[in-house]
Amino acid sequence: MPRVVVVSPPFMSHARPLSVLAGALGRQGADVHFACAPAFEHLARQAGARFVPLSVTRNANTGVAEATEQDDQEAARLREFLDATREGAVSTLLTQARHRRADMLADPDGVLDALRSMDREVRPDWYVVDQLSYPVTLALHCLGLPYASFCPGHPSYVLAGPDAWFGVPYDWPSGLRPAPRRLRELRTAARRNDKLFTSLFEAFARQHAPSRPAPGRAFALSSPHAVVYAYPPFPWLPKPPHGPARLFAGHMAADPDPLDTDWDARLRRLRGNSERLVLVALGTFLSARDDVLRTVVTGLVEGTQDVSVVVAAGERTAALADLAGDRVEVARSVPQRALLDHVDAMVHHGGGNSFTECLRAGVPAVVLPFSSDQFSVARDAERSGAGVVLDPNTMAPDDVPAALAAAWTSLEPRVAALAESVGRRGPRWAAGELLASMGALSART
Repeated sequence: MPRVVVVSPPFMSHARPLSVLAGALGRQGADVHFACAPAFEHLARQAGARFVPLSVTRNANTGVAEATEQDDQEAARLREFLDATREGAVSTLLTQARHRRADMLADPDGVLDALRSMDREVRPDWYVVDQLSYPVTLALHCLGLPYASFCPGHPSYVLAGPDAWFGVPYDWPSGLRPAPRRLRELRTAARRNDKLFTSLFEAFARQHAPSRPAPGRAFALSSPHAVVYAYPPFPWLPKPPHGPARLFAGHMAADPDPLDTDWDARLRRLRGNSERLVLVALGTFLSARDDVLRTVVTGLVEGTQDVSVVVAAGERTAALADLAGDRVEVARSVPQRALLDHVDAMVHHGGGNSFTECLRAGVPAVVLPFSSDQFSVARDAERSGAGVVLDPNTMAPDDVPAALAAAWTSLEPRVAALAESVGRRGPRWAAGELLASMGALSART
């Protein structure tokens, strides 16, 4: 079986699903190495993979963004991002586009040298790389090394054609559609980034690999062999160009660990005080929006008598401590995948992991998108019947219980059908298909 290196950026929301795929590849016989920043070595151990220290970007998120040690510049950028989320969708996406210009190719020479050295030492047959790790993909392209791409969030991260722009949602939830003027502003910024980075990629490739084909559009650069999507194959998604194998895994969640005795006791206490249990988690960055968490929890507790809440508050646990009580558990972090087998609904931010983990568990959701691909994910939740979408910046406390009531009344049968469909695939299926696709390539070469 092949030797494979799975390369991950140092962000928990990316590294965890990539480590799950690494583990699935290993269980099917591949010799797997997991390459990431040193703080993520524990994920390699959990996956049963060998660890290779490799840093591919200067920023990081080890689980709670505010608690991750950052330099002053990165901390300031995080604050600017969070401030932008309060202004709305387009302001946030424009801020992210501006930040992208500063760090997308922060050290391409260093990444190229690090990958060249690792390749000489480990000598893998092929690689798996996160689609958003563009310097790594560029380096692999320049070195002529075979790789598969892993798309960690919405499938539109792999651009579907010349009219698709990175950072512009492919579609919008019905209640969050920007004004035409603002959408034009966003498209202009995205086109500017596309042109800038494409020129940088081409110049880098000419310098370091003049005999290799040009990389083409920077944001469209992905494996010519296989792309793994941690997402369901919804029929309405933009159709990517023909070429590589397109492997829609449905989700990238490992079999959840059973609840430990502490969390089992917490859930028993909450269940003893209500009929329904709701998990509230806004991801590793957006738990900092404690104003939104407070609105959600207050609305659920004061607007209903039969709902208890578990809320992941990150570094804002102390700020939300007054909400804790017989029906509310406030925690810094939660075992989300394990909890989803024990809750009746989830309120989340539209992150790809949260969305697909809810689908896998058959749990309806209220989706509050803030940034990145979350608007595209929220639109799919709305369209598929997996969830109800609210604007996190304009919702009132009583909007949340109303949305949940609608989800429980009308969406549960559709969510159950989605869970059955998504459950047929997953990381084991993706690993088998990926090994077959890349194995066929190896046999040809």
